Amino acid sequence: MTEAAPEATTTDAAPALNIPQEVLDHFAKLGVDPATFSGGRLGDKLGIRVVEASGDRVVGTMPVEGNQQPYGLLHGGASAALAETLGSVGAMLHAGPGRYAVGVDLNATHHRSATSGLITGVATAVFKGRTAATYEIAITDDTGKRITSCRLTCMLRDL
Repeated sequence: MTEAAPEATTTDAAPALNIPQEVLDHFAKLGVDPATFSGGRLGDKLGIRVVEASGDRVVGTMPVEGNQQPYGLLHGGASAALAETLGSVGAMLHAGPGRYAVGVDLNATHHRSATSGLITGVATAVFKGRTAATYEIAITDDTGKRITSCRLTCMLRDL
C-alpha cells in the first residue's frame, strides 16, 4: 500500500492542492510559488489560478478582464493558455517526481465569446501512459455555458 501524497499548505490566496511535496520543492527551485501554482510567469500575467489538481482532474480559473482582444472579447489565445496550463499540470502530476510534461499538441474550438467575469477550465485525463498523457479541457463562463473545448497531449520526460 502506498502512502497518500502530502498536500500543499493552504493560504488565503490558494487552496490545498494534491501535489506531492517533492514536486512543489522542485518547482520552488525554479521560482514557481507553490501558493499560486498557476503555470509560471505567463499564468501569473493572465491571472490563472489552479484551484484543484490531481493527475486525473485539474480545475482552474482566469479573469476575462485583462485577457481581451481589441473588440472586448476574451482572446482565444488566453483560453488556449488556460487549457495548456491545466492539462500540463495534470500531466506533470501523472508523470510524478523526477519527470516533467511538455505540450506537443493543443487544439481549441471556440464556441462562444465572453466579455467579463471569470472563466473556469476543467481538464480531465483521457489517456495516461508512460510517455504521453492527453487531457480534454472544457472552459465555461460564469453561467456555466461552454465557451471553448480543447484537447492537449503532453510528452512525459525524465528530468
